[in-house]
Amino acid sequence: MNTEISTRLSATPRGARLARRLTAHQLDTWGHPYDSEVSHTAQQVVAELAANAVTHGRVPGRDFELRLRLTPEDTVRVEVSDARHDRRLRYVTDPDADNGRGLILVSLLAQAWGVTERSVGKTVWAEIPLKEPQSAPPPANARASAGTSPPCPRTPAPAD
Repeated sequence: MNTEISTRLSATPRGARLARRLTAHQLDTWGHPYDSEVSHTAQQVVAELAANAVTHGRVPGRDFELRLRLTPEDTVRVEVSDARHDRRLRYVTDPDADNGRGLILVSLLAQAWGVTERSVGKTVWAEIPLKEPQSAPPPANARASAGTSPPCPRTPAPAD
């Protein structure tokens, strides 16, 4: 199984949308369906990083690169590289601003993220765990305290 893909996309809103769709497709190929939590999280992270690359890292005539890699630690590493190195990453400072919250989302969704400088430009990366979060089972007495439990739909009701 191929554990890494890399592609260059145009530094346009269309390229950012394609990055998100390619992420969903590749995760599905790796066994994480489109509607899984892992897929939704990875798509959101890629959307934020690609939007930043297109909006703030764009250099006319240069593309951005998307790389997805499965790691032995059961994570998917997302890397988005752009050709601009003169702009530092910033968080929103104005609470009334219309933008600037993408990196806050990335920091909340990823288990780790960072920036690697390159000879031309930078790479912003994030690592997302591939394990689905475990949902807490309902308390043992949840049904008992609510009264009688409804019959299981697969089991016929007892005869009177």
